[in-house]
Amino acid sequence: MVNGKKVVVVLPAYNAALTLEKTYQEIPSDLVDEIILCDDASKDNTTELARRIGIRHVITHERNQGYGGNQKSLYKKALDLGADIVIMLHPDYQYTPKLIAPMAYIIGEGLYPVVLGSRILGKGALSGGMPFYKYVANRFLTFTQNVLVRYKLSEYHTGYRAFSREVLETIDFENNSDDFVFDNEMLSQIIYAGFHIAEVTCPTKYFEEASSINFRRSVKYGMGVLRVSLMHLMQRWGLAQFPMYRRKPL
Repeated sequence: MVNGKKVVVVLPAYNAALTLEKTYQEIPSDLVDEIILCDDASKDNTTELARRIGIRHVITHERNQGYGGNQKSLYKKALDLGADIVIMLHPDYQYTPKLIAPMAYIIGEGLYPVVLGSRILGKGALSGGMPFYKYVANRFLTFTQNVLVRYKLSEYHTGYRAFSREVLETIDFENNSDDFVFDNEMLSQIIYAGFHIAEVTCPTKYFEEASSINFRRSVKYGMGVLRVSLMHLMQRWGLAQFPMYRRKPL
């Protein structure tokens, strides 16, 4: 716990058997109260391995529900378990679990309700092996998003995120896409709702076993990101009303 707040780490998993145990071993057990893994219909033994290494809460999707659908299951379970701070960490070991503590403390001390692990702050992205075309796309999309949503982040595309309970109970994340653009929809909702976001520098590792979307899916994701940013602009200017920006019903 942090200041009496329950800390829950959620792991969206798909074919993560090669890297799951290494990720799990570095999660600070003295700080984290619960770990939840959601196996999105993996073709390997992710579910069996998760149970064997001691993860108590394992959700298994019988059919693949997508990266966004995976997160929806995780956040709902975390809230059901009484989480006050929820940290989403990919189990592919691309992001270091050693940043869980500072991210949790930023929220637990009441400094910010949302924390992102940024690969772009500093010089970690390219040195960590991020493909150059992805780096360029990240910079272009982030610049465009900062202009359209009137916020300033170093990147909108990290998969390392921490949220307070209040944030997850306020935004209607269940109304979002089940695909990769889910992450960007969440940030758009969070900014529109008036929550402030902190960033911490995060080293990253690109290697064969780490998950990554291909070029075609990256293009689709990029188009989805631009669509979300335009929707945010239209919503803010009162030109349209989109259901994703409604607050959750009490």
